[in-house]
Amino acid sequence: MNRRKKIKQLLEAHAKKANAKKAPRKKSTYICKADRLKMAAEALDAATPATVTPES
Repeated sequence: MNRRKKIKQLLEAHAKKANAKKAPRKKSTYICKADRLKMAAEALDAATPATVTPES
């Protein structure tokens, strides 16, 4: 009985880990502060169109 229980526990644990790997991730990947600032600056540049002044 004890041996069966241990084997069953192991199999359930392995199945649980396999299902956890298949499940979609809830958290997004970490983006470092420098990259976040760079992305924010690029978004700001893209949001404000550059004004072109005529040179003549």
